[in-house]
Amino acid sequence: MSLETDGIPENDDELRAKLHQETAQIGWVELQRFYARGNVVRVAPGQDLIEVGFSLVRDDKARFQQWIQDGSVGEVKPDEAQGWHDSDATVWALVVAPWVLVQPSHQ
Repeated sequence: MSLETDGIPENDDELRAKLHQETAQIGWVELQRFYARGNVVRVAPGQDLIEVGFSLVRDDKARFQQWIQDGSVGEVKPDEAQGWHDSDATVWALVVAPWVLVQPSHQ
């Protein structure tokens, strides 16, 4: 997502729509360089990827902290990253620079 160059919509509904348009499925292998840099954030299945991106853009620290505490959002653990690599997994991804939000994809 190129929010830095396109500007961030002030209207919440417009921002959510923009985030939704920027969400895509991508092979985990293509995201490994971002993972190696520490820029990947895992979003648990069942958690709304768009809402996590929205809260990140809006700098909603309290909401984000709650998700971290309950395990809905966090780092991709090395074992999980290796498993995704080995299985050639596809994940849902949303880039909110410098972060890449990823969510396991169940095809």
